[in-house]
Amino acid sequence: MTRDESIFLGILVVNLVLAVIYLLYGILFAVPVQSRVSKKGKEGLHDGRGAYLIRFFVMLLCPVVGFVFFLVAQLLYQTVFRFGVNLDDVIFSKERVDTQVKADEEQGRNIIPIEEALAVNDNKSLRTAMLSIIRGEVDSSLSSIATALNSGDSETAHYAASVLSDKLNEFRMNVRKMYAEIHENPEQTECAEKLIDYMDSILKQRIFTKLEQNGYVKMMAEVADMLYQKDASRLTLDRYEGVCLRLMEAGEYGDSEKWCLRVAEKHPEALCAYTCRLKLYFTQKNREAFFQTLDNLKKTEVVIDNETLEMIRIFS
Repeated sequence: MTRDESIFLGILVVNLVLAVIYLLYGILFAVPVQSRVSKKGKEGLHDGRGAYLIRFFVMLLCPVVGFVFFLVAQLLYQTVFRFGVNLDDVIFSKERVDTQVKADEEQGRNIIPIEEALAVNDNKSLRTAMLSIIRGEVDSSLSSIATALNSGDSETAHYAASVLSDKLNEFRMNVRKMYAEIHENPEQTECAEKLIDYMDSILKQRIFTKLEQNGYVKMMAEVADMLYQKDASRLTLDRYEGVCLRLMEAGEYGDSEKWCLRVAEKHPEALCAYTCRLKLYFTQKNREAFFQTLDNLKKTEVVIDNETLEMIRIFS
């Protein structure tokens, strides 16, 4: 046997030993450890035993080159690409997303809503609707985007997760910045007005977890209370109603009733002064207060909408 043949044979033997060690390491150590981590709730992609077996055969068929390739790939993954996409903000539970926004007809009458595409499992229409929303006004369609997380189409779910993650982080940053500005300039009311409107437009879509949603609702009510104490005239009917309903959704019935009474005091002839209390008392199952408020509404000359008219017909 020549010297070159001996070197080549030695390389094959060393390559075989390294390949076997890699296979045993993956099957006996790496895969069980990753499985235990996943069971603890730390989700993530990881290789199974089949992946290590395939790499083992590649190393045998491509001596040295195969081993070096997988070694470099592993080093790059551990150093450069070790940080995965943070999807902690994304809510995958259907029961947390129960508010649906209608499709925007201005975006095109030929595009069906996301909810309908999900119902009929039409991936093509679902992707078209998702891309249309992303190219348009995203902030008002977050609840519809959240419903797409339940889609079996991975591409649509990826779009939805990316958009929601970005928008939720943007919301947190903007709220934190505006909240700090309000405390730095307590005499200014403009920032407080903007913050209430901004928070209500996002919070009414209920895309946060219950704990975080309730925390932001309390912050919104705090800012509204500061504005009420400084200049109650800056609180429009929409702002009163937004605070009342968000507190009601958060289960803060005492604070919600306080704001319902405030709007009734400041705007006694406004429809929302009655509808907010009706919704609150209905939620609390306070029959006496509900029917008393309903009777008071029927005795006034307040112009009512179709929803309130239907309520009066049902309970009269």
